[in-house]
Amino acid sequence: MKIFAAFIVLLLSVCSANAQRVIYSEPDKNDFRQTEFEIIGKVGGNILIYKNTRNNYALSVYDFDMKQKERVKLNFLPERIINADFLAYPEYCYMFYQYQKRNVVYAMAAKMDGNGKIVGSPIVMDTTEIGFLASNKIYSVINSEDKEFIGLFKINSKNEENFLLTTSIFNKGLERQDKQFISIRMPERHDYLTEFVIDNEGDFAFVRAVQSQENDKIQKLYFFEKRLGSDQVRAKQVQLNSISLDDVRVKVDNYNKHYIISSFYSKSRRGNIEGLYTCIWDKASDSAKSVIAYEFNENLRNDAKGDNSVKSAFNDFFIRNLIVRKDGGFLLAAESFFSTGRGGNYNRYDYMYGSPFLRPMDYYSFSPYGYGYPWYRYNTLGQSTRYNAQNIAVFSFDSTGTMSWSNVLNKNQYDDETDAFIGYSMLNTGDQLHFLFNQQEKRLQLLNDQSISPTGQVTRNPTLRNLDQGYDFMARYGKQVGARQIIFPCLYRNYLCFARLDL
Repeated sequence: MKIFAAFIVLLLSVCSANAQRVIYSEPDKNDFRQTEFEIIGKVGGNILIYKNTRNNYALSVYDFDMKQKERVKLNFLPERIINADFLAYPEYCYMFYQYQKRNVVYAMAAKMDGNGKIVGSPIVMDTTEIGFLASNKIYSVINSEDKEFIGLFKINSKNEENFLLTTSIFNKGLERQDKQFISIRMPERHDYLTEFVIDNEGDFAFVRAVQSQENDKIQKLYFFEKRLGSDQVRAKQVQLNSISLDDVRVKVDNYNKHYIISSFYSKSRRGNIEGLYTCIWDKASDSAKSVIAYEFNENLRNDAKGDNSVKSAFNDFFIRNLIVRKDGGFLLAAESFFSTGRGGNYNRYDYMYGSPFLRPMDYYSFSPYGYGYPWYRYNTLGQSTRYNAQNIAVFSFDSTGTMSWSNVLNKNQYDDETDAFIGYSMLNTGDQLHFLFNQQEKRLQLLNDQSISPTGQVTRNPTLRNLDQGYDFMARYGKQVGARQIIFPCLYRNYLCFARLDL
């Protein structure tokens, strides 16, 4: 029996070892370092990846062994588009794009199958006439968690005291369900709107943040909700308890019909980050179910501080992920990110905007599909810049918003002139959250895997096998495409390629 038990353990360990593997695509001579791309996901059994090289638009179709089956040119697109977003379903995907013709901006949608071929013709979702000096980045697209509702919206901010919000809600067949024009008062000079979400009932929500001056902490916060089919927006002030918020994030809890509002906070306008603020907003009562400001203790600060002092340990942390649990609790992951240059070190107070959503001249433009660190420092041209991404802090909250546990995953990354190879991707396997990132080992950048359990236990997993030399992973651009599978972009001899990692 002992021999049989030992054999079973050995067999399970071998099966587990064989489960982890990396499969690379062949570099395509048409794809250079400068190629814009987006990993759309798994559609119809294939992996679809959008590519744009000097306004040559194409979808690359890969099989599950990462062999390119076809490169489909998107000939239906105009010569130049403003932007592109994608939403994947099991058997098809949508491409949402904008383009300008004369003084009109068109918001378009095209449906494509798993072979990258267009189904039917592109449809016009909306149009806007603009002035000569106006920004043409007008429309934003969001979707509900179950992908049954798609929201298209734009905000006209020409009148600084009264913004005009236009929302259009579509079902997954792109049939319009609702269109409303909503006036939103912006009485304070430095008000702005941020973090737009849509829930599984088609209801639209966002927050209005009030700053005392540009690039400052948030002094007041208002929560707005618009129900599907209604032109009325319900606005309520959110209790802050005399603290100042940083970047505010909103997440829909569709299981319990809540909205989770979260932010780092400080006790003064430009003070050190003191802790995490959470508000659980109940949809049925249109009021806060709980409001809690959790202050970081010294032990957590010591674990997270990296190159900072204990007092300023969280000054460079930004919220990256917010994951809702069915029991009403949630997990939050934040990463330390900052840049250094000839002029010194740059943190959250040195960036152009206090919010990750850009605020151009006439309209807002926001995309949850895009990649990249959202804070862009002003006027870095001509400077030698080093980008740094350090520790990851993970926090677990119960259904009342009370923190259950916290832990820190240690890492120290940097790169010069680009942030493409630093940062992390997260793979949710159900039993664990895997954080995948590059780490310097013997002059090589190797992809590492650290995981955290539902009880907060951190595991440093062995170095990933099958990592071929010469492939540089752009870890933070990874996209999960299966229960234990993620696609990463890589650079190989300055050519863009892709890798599938199975855990």
